[in-house]
Amino acid sequence: MKQFLLILLAVIVVLVGVILVRTALHQPASSEPVTPITVNLNDERAIRHLREAIAFRTVSHQREADFQHQEFKNFISWVKDSYPLVNEALELQLIGEYTLLYRWPGSNPELAPILLTGHYDVVPVLPGTETLWQQPPFAGSVVDGIIWGRGALDDKSAVVAQLEAVTHLLEQGWQPSRTVYFSFGHDEEIGGSNGAGAVTALLAAQDIQLEWSLDEGSFLFDGMMPGVEPLTATINVAEKGSVTLNIVAKAAGGHSSMPPRQTAVGILAQAISKLEANPVPGGLSGLSLQMFDTVSRYMAFPARIPFANRWLFEPLIDDQLSAVTFGNAMLRTTTAPTMLRASVKTNVLPIEAVATVNFRVHPRDSVEDVVKHVRAVVADKRVEVRVPEGSGRAASRVSDWNSRGFEVIGQSVREVYGDVVVTPGLMIAGSDTRHYGKVADNAFRFNPIIMTPEDLTGFHGTNEKISVDNYLQGVRSYVRIIDNGAG
Repeated sequence: MKQFLLILLAVIVVLVGVILVRTALHQPASSEPVTPITVNLNDERAIRHLREAIAFRTVSHQREADFQHQEFKNFISWVKDSYPLVNEALELQLIGEYTLLYRWPGSNPELAPILLTGHYDVVPVLPGTETLWQQPPFAGSVVDGIIWGRGALDDKSAVVAQLEAVTHLLEQGWQPSRTVYFSFGHDEEIGGSNGAGAVTALLAAQDIQLEWSLDEGSFLFDGMMPGVEPLTATINVAEKGSVTLNIVAKAAGGHSSMPPRQTAVGILAQAISKLEANPVPGGLSGLSLQMFDTVSRYMAFPARIPFANRWLFEPLIDDQLSAVTFGNAMLRTTTAPTMLRASVKTNVLPIEAVATVNFRVHPRDSVEDVVKHVRAVVADKRVEVRVPEGSGRAASRVSDWNSRGFEVIGQSVREVYGDVVVTPGLMIAGSDTRHYGKVADNAFRFNPIIMTPEDLTGFHGTNEKISVDNYLQGVRSYVRIIDNGAG
């Protein structure tokens, strides 16, 4: 017995030693130092232009009848008037009347072009929430160094920042070697078919294949990654797909005074509970593994232990990340019941009860995989899984995070912000790159501004805002991205 205990103790000591050594070696990868570059902007002009851009009510409504044509036309006229150098040096083509496509010809036609994009349409302000805004949502107010209003984050700030960056470069006499396209969409918030979709079709028809594209997506996160102190520039190299399914439970109808043991609503509730309890399998692999492996190297020693020893702690990592909404979304295809429909009257038993469930499809899965998973989990003859026509969209392909384009974006951000963590990431929502990516060798989704947990509530919500300093750093970053990408 004593010998057994000694052997067990020795095994434990060796195991602990291996864990500690692997954790000590789990350090950030060495990288070439980047020299900070100062970009002296016309700050007053850049701030004024963003304020003016926010004032245009370029709202994307679901109903086409609500489209405010004049607001969009006024914005286009404003771009032409406010950026004379851009409109003199670059070629402008209006796509679908409202999307602006600029072409900045490069001196070397042998080089594949690049594309920078943004969208200037915004989501509506929810009726009844106007009084909750600290500043009017379309005033473009600047108070205590903060610019307020719809589009301050999503996504007029990126559009204006790119126009400011081009103006700055033109004023410096800079010209690209590689042709640069800029596409500023007008309908991203409702799918982008008439904007980014039409631009993509045009480029494809002209047999133009981009070296890489850059659209909205992730940010430089501050305090978003638990235990990671430096700013984390998460450059999204893919975005999730989406499929919406109708889960339909069927039962005999009748009067509510004589219900069966289980009504259609009860059957449906059971099916939804099964789906929530049995999500699509996930785990750390591929892109998700690369992201968490990179950022975990910047954590404190105790927090690094499980990531440095995944061979032992992988179940624990999966369990802990799955318990956090952000982490869960990185690991798997997510399941979100969003709508319910059943009886038309309180005393009538429904013949059908319907739940609408939205799945955001991870790149490792296909739409067909998700449908098969749902049918296998529900496994009830009384329940039908319906796939509405046109509801499925596959996840994008995963772009190469070892490519020149990724390196250009990462280096440019480090030149402006200093020693930040640069990692590939996965976009859990959608963007216009679902279109642009079709004509790009690599497609990236990243806004070069800082984002904190508190800032996230502004996206599609109340009190959308951006600090002046944050916005100007974004402009400087675009200057460096264009210079490094096409110079």
